Amino acid sequence: MIYRTDYHMHSVYSDGRSVPEDYIGPAITAGLSEIGFSEHLTLFHDQEDWNMKILNIDPYIKHIEKLRDETTGLKVRTGFEVDFFPGREEEIRNFLKPLPLDYIIGSVHYMGEKTVDHGPDFYEGKSIDKLFETYFDMVISAVSSDIFDIIGHCDLIRIFGYKPSIDLEPYYRRLARSMKQHNVVFEVNTNGRNRPLADFYPDRKFLYIFREEHVPVCVNSDAHMPARVGQYFDEAYELLRYVGFTEMAVFEKRERKMVPF
Repeated sequence: MIYRTDYHMHSVYSDGRSVPEDYIGPAITAGLSEIGFSEHLTLFHDQEDWNMKILNIDPYIKHIEKLRDETTGLKVRTGFEVDFFPGREEEIRNFLKPLPLDYIIGSVHYMGEKTVDHGPDFYEGKSIDKLFETYFDMVISAVSSDIFDIIGHCDLIRIFGYKPSIDLEPYYRRLARSMKQHNVVFEVNTNGRNRPLADFYPDRKFLYIFREEHVPVCVNSDAHMPARVGQYFDEAYELLRYVGFTEMAVFEKRERKMVPF
């Protein structure tokens, strides 16, 4: 039996639709052994309705700790999904350092003042090739910052199905090598199946690169509602086994260990 975890989910503390307690039952039904909440935390940027308010950080952490203590048959972890901004690495690191977290997911949503998942209009009038190149450079910068334990949806730039004319293999190879060098985990994020892309992140045809570069992996749903906890996990694990992965990363108090599957 696979030891399944789902460390990427959002509750009403950011842009999720339910309170944390509502995720427990579906997680158990999905056969998960661990779940983790990772609310959106965007520092040094105007707060939007999908971001956690800074003043709610302490109540959130206490809420998840209480839920962890009250839950049996399922381990509950505390995390954040933190937006990466180039040039603000030291400030982000110092802000997060004192927080009692099990893991930190680093994500690149913003390119300038807009997010790449804001809508297709973000891409209009722009060079798709240049957008992909810049996005991968930003993700690699996030990896090399040594702030994060996991990189979330590492090719989110694919969300609306735009395809560059350039060969992306070297970009995925460079990203994977950086992840290995900096001891960072990549996630197979199954929520891409619910977006216009209709597939996982990262691009499944490049998963072999992460395997060849020996980058550790975990599978996450990026659920924003209880019904999507553990979504498409059977397909994701089957895909990882096919590519050659044999173990996955689990976290506690910012310490990682590998578990066979």
